[in-house]
Amino acid sequence: MVSLKETTAFSTVVYRGLVFALVWWVLTDGAAASWVIGVPAVLLAVAVSIVLVSPVPVVWSELLRFAPFFLYHSLLAGSDVARRIFLRRVSIDPALVRYTLRLPPGPSRLVMANVVSLLPGTLSAELGRNLLTVHVLDRQKDFLAELDMVEQRVARMLNLPLNSRER
Repeated sequence: MVSLKETTAFSTVVYRGLVFALVWWVLTDGAAASWVIGVPAVLLAVAVSIVLVSPVPVVWSELLRFAPFFLYHSLLAGSDVARRIFLRRVSIDPALVRYTLRLPPGPSRLVMANVVSLLPGTLSAELGRNLLTVHVLDRQKDFLAELDMVEQRVARMLNLPLNSRER
């Protein structure tokens, strides 16, 4: 009989293999000849990731809800940058905003930091122990509320509890 732990380990290997294979395929523009190097590279990447990164419990229904949010905000961020480039007079009031993280330490914080950069006018600048420093183009916007919303979505997607905010 196969245990739940073995099933989870197998699905983790398969999932990571598929992700790394997709990345390889994208990087090589789908060139069939590249798989001579790609298969060993993907297998090595899976092995290294298993040793270095513990499995992340993704809630697939939340991931499917997160995808439209991610795409919408990516388009919004792109159009915001285009607007700032093409308009002659653009109001910017840059600042570094510090956000106290409530996600537990680990990969979830990396996901959070990377997703934050998709928000219009934001870029993750530094990920500290319990603090994310974000560069914003206009400090007048309510970025803390947006950051809180992203953190909640990431927590739901990864099935993680949020810690209480330290003041």
